[in-house]
Amino acid sequence: MSKPIDRRTFVSGAAASGAGVLGLGGLASVLAACGSSSPQSSSGISAAKAPSGPPRSGGSLTIATEAEDAGFDPTADTWDATGILYARSVYDSLAALALDGTVKPYLAQSITPSPDYSQWTITLRPGVKFHNGTPLDAAAVATNIDKQASSAITGTSFSAMKSVKVTDPMTVTIDTDGPWVGFDLYLTSQLGFIVEPSTLTSKRAAQNPIGTGPFVFDNWVPGDHLSLKKNTNYWRPGFPYLNSLTYRPIIDTQSRDNSLKAGQVDLLHSSDAFTIHDFQGNSDFVVLTDQDLIIPSGESDQICLMVNTEAPPVDDIRVRQAMAYAIDTKVLRDTIGYGINPLSTSPFSPGTSLYVPTAYPSKPDLAKARQLVGAYKADKGDFTVDLGTTNVGRNLQTMEMIQGMLSQVGIKSRIDQVQQSDLITNAVYGKYQVYLWRQFANASPDGNYVFWSSATAAPIGSPALNFTRNKDPMIDEALAKGRATADPVARDKIYQQIGVRFGIDLPYLWLSRAVWAAVAKPSVGGLRVPTLPGGGTAFPFGGGVFWPGSLWTTTA
Repeated sequence: MSKPIDRRTFVSGAAASGAGVLGLGGLASVLAACGSSSPQSSSGISAAKAPSGPPRSGGSLTIATEAEDAGFDPTADTWDATGILYARSVYDSLAALALDGTVKPYLAQSITPSPDYSQWTITLRPGVKFHNGTPLDAAAVATNIDKQASSAITGTSFSAMKSVKVTDPMTVTIDTDGPWVGFDLYLTSQLGFIVEPSTLTSKRAAQNPIGTGPFVFDNWVPGDHLSLKKNTNYWRPGFPYLNSLTYRPIIDTQSRDNSLKAGQVDLLHSSDAFTIHDFQGNSDFVVLTDQDLIIPSGESDQICLMVNTEAPPVDDIRVRQAMAYAIDTKVLRDTIGYGINPLSTSPFSPGTSLYVPTAYPSKPDLAKARQLVGAYKADKGDFTVDLGTTNVGRNLQTMEMIQGMLSQVGIKSRIDQVQQSDLITNAVYGKYQVYLWRQFANASPDGNYVFWSSATAAPIGSPALNFTRNKDPMIDEALAKGRATADPVARDKIYQQIGVRFGIDLPYLWLSRAVWAAVAKPSVGGLRVPTLPGGGTAFPFGGGVFWPGSLWTTTA
């Protein structure tokens, strides 16, 4: 997932609603830091000096998240940025993204493809144990992957997998239907987190997670707090630093910001531009954003209106075109977004190897929009568009502005607010027309295969990860060719066509690139780029997710 102007997840700047779904975004990894002696972060935001020196052990931190998740089972629950944060606390993933956007082993010791990329061998690190003392072995990993592959939620992500075999006690071999160059990318996401197998088969994982991660589950009161204790037997020497960690979901942006100012929490993440605006220039806090951190592929979290292309009246391209011409994204950015979020016309960021100009409207054209609305009404009569978002005041403001813009061209609309978990579920089952959404940060477009492929679309009422139900043979061809192409330059040219086709199909009405912020007390350490188990640096803060096991506090 995206939270719409939330996220994933399956998504904010103006205020997001539902995104980062399934945590497939490759940026769901780490929080890079600011803070040397410079008073400015990379995005030019005033910040206090982060603590320096060696990390301290002990103490506790409380982190405010922008949402709550439904559960901890990666095979059954849809995770956004909050879900990935929870998962990084109690579980470990088989792989992680490095600073250069490449995939590196994490819980795995090695991940090796065959020369034609049709077979992948995963060798595990020795001596790793789950929190209940069960050893991590190949059988546990195979159970996890089999469970993912058979899941109604995640199974389509492994549709190209033919088999998973335990080839020795610490090695798993995965055969695919054909070349799958980016398979290892999936192991950095929700699909790669490894859960103690008996909790998966007994369905206990959703409420009582047992993993190999830096923290051990203590208790969870959904909507109030998640409490975790230090894993004193963690396989990474020296980690974690904290004795305990608490998450507090605070949905309302202003309330979340105020909780940090009042000292009720130590750290927050937010995809709402108001948070950046609120803390800008406040030297009492460290403010980090991912505004200048674009993963090498050029994919960043995007804020958009996600459209169900099977739901009348937005199943008609004329209605989608009229909406795109009617919405003034610059006005949205400069008012609700405080001028912070870069505007978008594609899932790919300008200046990167995946971006090419598209037919998507670069500015409003109200006359064209009215013409399209008139043509639709002449054929099919009057209509009303349902606009959905989360129950966050800032999201409602965004939708009310959009509603006003649509009314200027003759489009009537109504706004519905729902809980974020319900918003994601509705998207999966196609029970919506238009949702405010945030999604797509990934190391490669292949990571979004399940969201864009016709094969993962389904009729309304049936679960599908192609939430828009958009079916475009040219997109399918690009996804298939890109997946099988090892040369990065040739692969980028193939994937560029996806952005082009989106500019024609309009399953997404682009609003802006999401900019995530992490704001912390100066006493919070460990917000620098964390290390990978095999050495090297993990990818910096992006998508609202960081490494909880790397955090420490000077108040310990």
